[in-house]
Amino acid sequence: TAGKPPKVALVAIMRKLITALNAMIRNKQKWALA
Repeated sequence: TAGKPPKVALVAIMRKLITALNAMIRNKQKWALA
């Protein structure tokens, strides 16, 4: 993230966190169905 504005770095981190949370929720749903 060198040379990028802090806001851009924050948005990228937020997207990574949201993607990780979505993956965890999906895995939990699969386990609940199984």
